[in-house]
Amino acid sequence: MVKKILAKGYVYLVLLFLYAPIAVLVIYSFTPAATMQWQGFSFELYQKLFDPAESADILAALKNTLIIASISSVISTLIGIFASIGIYNMKNRSKEAMLTVSKIPMMNAEIVTGVSLMLLFLLFGIPFGMVTVIIAHIVFCTPYVILSIMPKLQQMDNNLYEAALDLGCTPMKALFKAVLPQIMSGVVSGFFLAFTLSIDDFVVTIFNIQGINTLSTFIYADAAKNGLTPSLRALSTMILVSVLLLLIIVNIFSHREKKSKNKAVAKTKGVKI
Repeated sequence: MVKKILAKGYVYLVLLFLYAPIAVLVIYSFTPAATMQWQGFSFELYQKLFDPAESADILAALKNTLIIASISSVISTLIGIFASIGIYNMKNRSKEAMLTVSKIPMMNAEIVTGVSLMLLFLLFGIPFGMVTVIIAHIVFCTPYVILSIMPKLQQMDNNLYEAALDLGCTPMKALFKAVLPQIMSGVVSGFFLAFTLSIDDFVVTIFNIQGINTLSTFIYADAAKNGLTPSLRALSTMILVSVLLLLIIVNIFSHREKKSKNKAVAKTKGVKI
């Protein structure tokens, strides 16, 4: 009995430690105080956030962040799909070697990735800006997309691809008709993971950006100057809500896919669901 109470207390303590700061952030986004003092419930910070006169720099940084995240996550997902399929169809030794190589950027310290990319851009004389940040984020995010897709490929029924070829499909058509539907949940998960990683990244970004700001670099510079702009509390809350909605969408998508697979298996076995 005591063990059970202690175990539950430990879990609740960990959850409190993880989510209490987020709860404080959300609560204080609804008060106009510049410091963390409650001055009554208000939407003033949200109004200021969308006022170009008040938050022009924040909105510009948000725009840059969304552009970079959108482009890099789409390209990372496309590269990840074809890289995953290529690795999956390799022989055992080559497959293990490529999987190990693809995991290095994830296991490597972000600062090493950021500095190495910066030196590469300097070597080739590529001017720092949005393009270099997008390239850096593609390099950073692609391994996570591969990690999301590979398990789905391993669960895939290879006979469907062979059957599509036998029925007259070209390899590319068979890829889109037979393979992609089976790994789509991994593709969607990989895309959203790449998108959130790109929005969140600071270390890789700071070494490969110049002349523009993303949210992470803007917040860093803002905190170094005079503390955080109060409107950032409202923006952080909105990002939190957006991420939660994305997680719910991904979970719904995965649940529906699992349910449809179970129905298909049950039909083949003649079981009524």
